[in-house]
Amino acid sequence: MRTAVIDSTTTSQEPLIRIQGLAKSYPTADGKPVLALSELDLDIVEGTFVSVVGPSGCGKSTLLNILAGLLGPSHGHVALGGTQVEGPRPDVGVVFQQPVLLPWLTIMQNVMLPVKVQRRRGREYAERAAHLLELVGLTGFEGRYPNELSGGMQQRVGIARALVTDPRILLMDEPFGALDALTREQMNDELQRIWMEQRKTVFFITHSIPEAVYLSDRVLVMSARPGRILADLPIDIPRARSLETTTRPDFVARATEIRGLLNAKGGLD
Repeated sequence: MRTAVIDSTTTSQEPLIRIQGLAKSYPTADGKPVLALSELDLDIVEGTFVSVVGPSGCGKSTLLNILAGLLGPSHGHVALGGTQVEGPRPDVGVVFQQPVLLPWLTIMQNVMLPVKVQRRRGREYAERAAHLLELVGLTGFEGRYPNELSGGMQQRVGIARALVTDPRILLMDEPFGALDALTREQMNDELQRIWMEQRKTVFFITHSIPEAVYLSDRVLVMSARPGRILADLPIDIPRARSLETTTRPDFVARATEIRGLLNAKGGLD
């Protein structure tokens, strides 16, 4: 049975991301495939920030990798901007759990790496790269190397790198999961600020329920494997949000609702 998910707040817009009947299974040594995702339907309109929460192993990262063109579906269709996803695309930026910076390149060279890989004209993107480093608070660090930066600063470089070619979609796979609590809060504020300026379509995976509510326009709650969408919840809390936002009754109520959905299905504690 498919789970139909529609963005109820913007149904008049053509979705930028459309997933229909998506399923993904993996082969195993004993010949019994493991079903990671089961019959997902999902529409996301342009300019929205959508987070996904769910228990470990529910297929969140699999779904993101399919959107990124790094994995193919077993069944179903995935389209971005009306075009079928058949591999990595220049209009999609990806931020992984670890920043994966090349240690022999400077910070500016790391940010400019997608420009080089995609064989674009570097001069046309150098100014944008400088602006992005300013946006993430790293002006003055252009000539430094990754080992001279903290973990949070390295993750900021990863965000700038993902945005340098001006993609329409930003996919983020638990980008702040390895950071300490204080740095994570700071990165949430940084990401919110960047999103409010850039207005990219963001698909964000996290294990943190408060983080999902804090950052998002919508939160998708996934079941245990095989991954299905249990709920598609709008977050109507005004922006810009701050630490005080997390004490609002509507924030607490939404976070409690998500936690209840996950616990009822054997999800996050």
